[in-house]
Amino acid sequence: MTATDPALTALAQGWCALSLLHGRIEAHIERALQAKHDLSVREYSLLDVLSRQHDGDGGHLQMKQVADAVVLSQSATTRLVTRLEDRGLLERYLCPTDRRGIYTNVTEAGLKLLGEARPTNDTALREALDEAAKNPELAPLVRVVESLKAPAAA
Repeated sequence: MTATDPALTALAQGWCALSLLHGRIEAHIERALQAKHDLSVREYSLLDVLSRQHDGDGGHLQMKQVADAVVLSQSATTRLVTRLEDRGLLERYLCPTDRRGIYTNVTEAGLKLLGEARPTNDTALREALDEAAKNPELAPLVRVVESLKAPAAA
């Protein structure tokens, strides 16, 4: 294969289209969340991921798992947690069975803000997908996104 191979060119074009769709969706949601709730997409995602934790085996996520879920490095995730903790939306505490572990939970204020922001996120996502569907290059990707189902809990 060479750099000008048609298969590679098509693959690169597909990747560019996917990247463009992601960027447009994220930017649209970011504007909506910032304007109405003073939240970034990353902050919303972190609150959402952490709000799904539960007590019991495997119920709390390690920082690496959280970082993977919000697609950030561990250090960037820690800085994000600190910012939200400073705003009173998250709290950290030591794991009761392993004093080296630190858990992060969403506070009542964080859950309230997340509940208020979720409809904004969902509406902005729908708007961004509807707008992208008008673009013939992005429409097939929009159909794929719309056809995806949430993965079953492990």
